Amino acid sequence: MTHLAPEVVGTSGTAHSRTGAGTPDAGPVSSPSAARRPWTSRRRVLAVAEGVVSLTAALGYMLLSRRIEVNPIVRLGQVSGLATLQMYAAVIGLPLLGLLLYTAHRGPARRHQLVKRLVCAALAGLATGVIAGGVVVALHGTPHPLGGQEGDPGVLIDMANSFLHHEGMSGIYPPAFPALMALWAKIRYNGRGETGFALHDLQIFFTAVAGPMAYLAWRILLRPFWALLIAVPAAVLFLDPIRPYSHIVMIVLLPLLGYWLREMRLAGRRATRHLLLRGLVLGVSFGGLFLWYSGWYIWAAPGALVAALFFFPWRQGAATAKKAGLYIGVTLLSAGIVGAPLIYQMARLGSENPDRYAFLAVYADPGYVLGWVSDRSGTLTYQTWPVAGEMAGQSGFALLLLFGVGLGLGLGLRNIMVRTAAAVLAGAWLARFWFAGHMAQDKAIQLYPRTTWIIMYCLMILAVLGMMAVVDRGSGWIERMLRPRSAGAGTASDSASGAAPARVIPLRVVRQLAAGMVCVVALFAAMGASWSVNRYMPSSDVDSMGIDAYRAHVIKQRDGSCPRFSPRENCWDIEKNDWKPGPIQDFIWCAGIVADDWPAVCGMEAPKRVRSRADIERDAEAERQARKDAAQTDKGAQKR
Repeated sequence: MTHLAPEVVGTSGTAHSRTGAGTPDAGPVSSPSAARRPWTSRRRVLAVAEGVVSLTAALGYMLLSRRIEVNPIVRLGQVSGLATLQMYAAVIGLPLLGLLLYTAHRGPARRHQLVKRLVCAALAGLATGVIAGGVVVALHGTPHPLGGQEGDPGVLIDMANSFLHHEGMSGIYPPAFPALMALWAKIRYNGRGETGFALHDLQIFFTAVAGPMAYLAWRILLRPFWALLIAVPAAVLFLDPIRPYSHIVMIVLLPLLGYWLREMRLAGRRATRHLLLRGLVLGVSFGGLFLWYSGWYIWAAPGALVAALFFFPWRQGAATAKKAGLYIGVTLLSAGIVGAPLIYQMARLGSENPDRYAFLAVYADPGYVLGWVSDRSGTLTYQTWPVAGEMAGQSGFALLLLFGVGLGLGLGLRNIMVRTAAAVLAGAWLARFWFAGHMAQDKAIQLYPRTTWIIMYCLMILAVLGMMAVVDRGSGWIERMLRPRSAGAGTASDSASGAAPARVIPLRVVRQLAAGMVCVVALFAAMGASWSVNRYMPSSDVDSMGIDAYRAHVIKQRDGSCPRFSPRENCWDIEKNDWKPGPIQDFIWCAGIVADDWPAVCGMEAPKRVRSRADIERDAEAERQARKDAAQTDKGAQKR
């Protein structure tokens, strides 16, 4: 059973389990030369195959979802679209799961392992492919992106326009994604004025590939099942289709950081050329991710620094320490060169860009890190969210998750990824409360609520690795304790023939159990993706997440007409603005708080443009009266 839970993918030769039962996947095998192995057993070929299968599943499903013809503005149309998405996922996924179960019960182990790798890769792609397909349905009939021209999407559009005007970087915001928007708008839509169309395409594309990227990042450390068990829940839970690029960086950064620390720790066993090449590749990767979205580096940096000091081979001799130092130097140098434009901007303008925007997560209990609400929180308030759980405010899910974390820290502490996740968790935890503790005095939020995501991600990693450690340790204990003594010692004929003693838990049973668990993960992915998609279905409620898709349907198309399913006769014009830095206010802006409550929540009177309860009630009454007058007009027209 240990083949389900090795700490890392073997780096060379055969990766033996602790019980000495042979390879983690298929029991004892010989070690033929690479030239004699079938092509399906070569690591590079299999790695490429997994990547191709995962990306094909994600992008293919996204393209298939374009065949769904519904009116996304009408709720019945939205439900039909959600159902069709699930039907497509079932038609594609069920045959894959059936093949996995068949090979688990029939046929050789090698074939099943190949099928399992490819099925897990495909499921990772389908998980976020369904979410991307949901965005396609929500934006059906409009070329504009989620968010339209408001909020963060509007800022990204302005930044891309500035890049098209060769004005350079926009403040300290990571420039890679706006630059890509500008490039795609120039290639696909003939330049300025259509950067919103480019954002529409890139939102869908990067939502689709988030699952494959997460899965492939974890595959450098874990076997397929465990990589899938971390990648799919993380991608489904954290993915934000409005800004899919930001959470991809968080999900990918942690396994890359764990891999980098592992290579540094093993510097004494690696050739210098090998270390320098790995350091260069990882440094360029870190620098590219930093330009893509830099926020997660702030929260991961304290823990990563402590982990690097801890894992550095201080006691392995001067030669090993020198090799590790070269490895670190090459990584930092290459990452610094790639990320230099943004690093320079941060050093020049960082103090001039305080974050003073508050929303529901800022008003809520800062000790709650197992849930997230955006600034479109609907009817929730800091008095009603988070909902108190059964035990000291903690829910059953929280207790189960923390139990898994305890297993990871208790049984899996030898795993370098357990230590990495724990260090990052501790660093982000301290940074969260540092910034929150100084918020009232400094009048700055500094994005501290976003630590919720990386803290929860680390908790999920520790819980999954704790389950992995239980399987590894438990299977080894069962084999040692329950195997008959004669079998454990081995007979003379067995020794002469080289045959391994019989296992207490047959490998075929383990394969069957693993296949069943993959099916469960697939079912979670389908339900979780539908939950994620449903949040973004168009809604005119400005306090719901559906307002972002709704706004995309009320902007004019290139020819000046409204989108196909627009609920309005007069749509907004396409804006073609360049990015300009906004004014820096000297107080915290309390979003979502009516003017009457500003003194109690924010400690000051509300600015004049903030509405009071009387304003909201007056507007609501005017809207009700307008609907009543329209109904009477229609009734009179029908009588005439």
